[in-house]
Amino acid sequence: MYHKTVPYRIFSVFNYVLLGVISILCLLPMYHLLMVSLSSSAPANAGLVSLWPVDFSFDAYARTFENKNFLTSLNVSVQRTLLGTALALVVNATAAYALSKDNRMFRGRTIYMWYFVVTMLFSGGLIPSYILILKLGLMNNLMALVLPGLVAVYNLILMLNFFRNVPKELEEAAFIDGAGHLRTFFSVYLPISLPSIATIALFTMVGHWNAYFDGLIYMKTAEKLPLASFMQTIIVAEDMTGFDVSVVVNKAQRTIKAAQIFIGALPILLVYPFLQRFFVKGVVIGAVKE
Repeated sequence: MYHKTVPYRIFSVFNYVLLGVISILCLLPMYHLLMVSLSSSAPANAGLVSLWPVDFSFDAYARTFENKNFLTSLNVSVQRTLLGTALALVVNATAAYALSKDNRMFRGRTIYMWYFVVTMLFSGGLIPSYILILKLGLMNNLMALVLPGLVAVYNLILMLNFFRNVPKELEEAAFIDGAGHLRTFFSVYLPISLPSIATIALFTMVGHWNAYFDGLIYMKTAEKLPLASFMQTIIVAEDMTGFDVSVVVNKAQRTIKAAQIFIGALPILLVYPFLQRFFVKGVVIGAVKE
């Protein structure tokens, strides 16, 4: 009966309209970018493209995929994102499991926790980080983009709090059946922690995919640049040092830039729908039956 009242219906209509307008405003820039990339260069450079492509053409995408530097940077970003996300999940999940225990099970837990929290407030700074990477011999190496952000304390705390909300009865039942901490972690905690794992995985993937500054300072050759650093160089800074002459010719074409930006954003847009369903609610609810 509550859902059939007039005020509720008015609220629902207003809510749907408002959310629809916000969704359109969020999607419109990406849609416009796609239309520019599907137009010919002359009307795009003249600013004549709005909601429909002018002189429909795939020439921008053809030229983009003919650019070896772009394809190499795309490959570097894929490797960085997959490797960085996998390692971050392993490190943060295992650390969160240990830190989710109380001091009776893990002595010194508070000290370790404060050690991680302090890193959220203070850092060594850019120069010490650069010197560390240099002394470790990781310059111009993919691991220079992965290792510094391996432990994300914010993600660690998110997973830690999720592990703390796991019913203790499940852990006790596993211990009674003879399982150790490692077996309990993989057989009990991880299967019912998919929402937190998916959330942290998405945060980590987006962070690695969009990061550009570390690529600019740690990578010394164009072949090692991740995609975000590559696009920042040729689109924002327009510094073409180390790139092919063909790229210099195409840099002024708005369609080329639009195609590169759209391709760069597409992987995250494709991954998100498969992970967002885990954000609705946790699967811990109902795990323990009375």
